[in-house]
Amino acid sequence: MNFDDDFDREAEEEYARGKYELAERYYYGNGVKQDYGQAVKWYAEAAEHGNPDAENDLGYCYFHGIGVNQNHEEAIKLFEKALENGNNAAKVNIGYAYETGKGVEQNLKEAVRLYRESAEEGYPNAQNNLGNCYYNGWGVTKDYEEAVKWFQKAAEQGYADAQDMLGDCYYNGEGVTQDYEKAVKWYTEAAEQGNASSQDSLGFCYEYGNGVTKDEEETVKWYRKAAKQGNAVSQYRLGFCYENGKGVKQDYEKAVKWYRKAAKQGDPDAENNLGYCYFDGIGVKRNRKKAIKWYRKAAKQGNNAAKVNLGYAYETGKGVKQNLKEAVRLYRESAEEGYPNAQSNLGNCYFYGNGVGQNYEKAVKWYRKAAKQGNDSAQYMLGDCYYKGKGVKKDYEKAVKWYRKAAEQGESDAQYSLGNCYYNGKGVKKDMEKAKKWHLKAALQGHKESKKSLKSNYGITI
Repeated sequence: MNFDDDFDREAEEEYARGKYELAERYYYGNGVKQDYGQAVKWYAEAAEHGNPDAENDLGYCYFHGIGVNQNHEEAIKLFEKALENGNNAAKVNIGYAYETGKGVEQNLKEAVRLYRESAEEGYPNAQNNLGNCYYNGWGVTKDYEEAVKWFQKAAEQGYADAQDMLGDCYYNGEGVTQDYEKAVKWYTEAAEQGNASSQDSLGFCYEYGNGVTKDEEETVKWYRKAAKQGNAVSQYRLGFCYENGKGVKQDYEKAVKWYRKAAKQGDPDAENNLGYCYFDGIGVKRNRKKAIKWYRKAAKQGNNAAKVNLGYAYETGKGVKQNLKEAVRLYRESAEEGYPNAQSNLGNCYFYGNGVGQNYEKAVKWYRKAAKQGNDSAQYMLGDCYYKGKGVKKDYEKAVKWYRKAAEQGESDAQYSLGNCYYNGKGVKKDMEKAKKWHLKAALQGHKESKKSLKSNYGITI
C-alpha cells in the first residue's frame, strides 16, 4: 500500500471539499454576501480537484446561466462527469436536459428513464419530475394516479414543487378524490416554504372559501406574497382586490400598479383590466389609445372580456375610428365562445341594426343565450322582446319572468318595466304596492322615468 498516494488523495479531496463548501456559502449567501460569480469560481476550483458535487452544481450554473454565461453543452459535460464520479443527483439534471432538449437532442423517454432511476433511489426532485411526466403525458402515457404517487413521495420529503402539484391534484380531483381541505394542506406546506404558485392557490382558496373559511385578509396576504415574487396571476388578483376593496382599503392607483406589473408579464386578465382603467380613467389619467393597446394585447391571447371592450370601442368610436362591422366581428367571436357580455352586445347589434341588418329573431337568439347565463342586460332585453312581440310571439308572462330576473340583479330598466307590469296588470296580477316598490328601486338608481312615475302616481319626489 502506498500511504503517500492515499494521503495525497485524501488531502486533495479535503481541499476540494473546502472549496465546494465555500462555493455553497456564496451561492446561498450563508455568512457572506450572495455572489453567484464567486460561487461559480469556487465550484470550478473544487470541480478541477474532482469533487462530484461541485461538478454537478457547476453544471447547473452553466445550464441556467447563473453567475456565468449560459452554456448547455458545457453543462452536460459537467453533469456526465459528476455522474461518473458518483453524484447520482446529476441524473436528474441530465434527465431535465433530455426533457427540454437543451444541450442534447430532446428525448422524453430517456428523460423518464433517468428520472425513474433517480426517483427510485429516493431523490425528491426526480420524484417530482417523474410525477410531472405522468401528469402531462411526457414520454409516458398520461396517468394522474401514477403522477400523484410520485408527487406524494416527493411532497412527504418536503419538496415544495411536489407539494404544490399534489395540492392541485386534490383541488381538481386528478388521480385522487377531490378534496379541498387536503389541497389546502399541501398548498400551505409549499406556500410556507415560499412557493409562489401555492401562495397564489392558497389565496384563491381563502377568497372563495374552498377548503377553508372565506377570509379576505388571508386572501390578500397570500396574493401579496406571491405577487412580490413576480407571480403574474397573483399580481392581477391583488390588483383586483385593491380595485374592489376586498381585504384592503379600495385604492385604484394601487390596483393599476399591480395590473401593470402583471400585464407587463403578459397576463391577459391584467392587460384587459389595465385597459379599462385607461379607458375610463380609473386610478390613472384617461388615455384611450393606451387602453386600446392593452385591449389588443389581451384580445390576441383570446381574452373574451378584452374582445368585448375592444368591440365597444369600435362601436362607439372611442379611442379608435368607429367601425361597426369590426365591433360585430369581435362580439361574434367572443359570443360564439359562450361569453355572455358578447352575446348580449351582439344581440343589441341585431336588435338595433348596428353593423348588421336589423333582425329581431337573431337578437332574441343571442339575448336568450346571454340571459340563461345570468346577464342582466340580456334578461331585460329578452323581457322587452316578449313584452313587445319583437322576434318572438308577444307573451306578458314571459316578459315578467325575464324582467324579474334582471330586476333582482339591480338592472334599473328592468325594475322600471316590472313596476309597470304590476301597475298595469300585464303578465301579473295588478298590484300598486309592488309597482311602487320596483319603481322606487329604479328611481333610487337615478332612473328618470321611474322618478316621473313615482311623482305622478304616488306623489313621491326623489
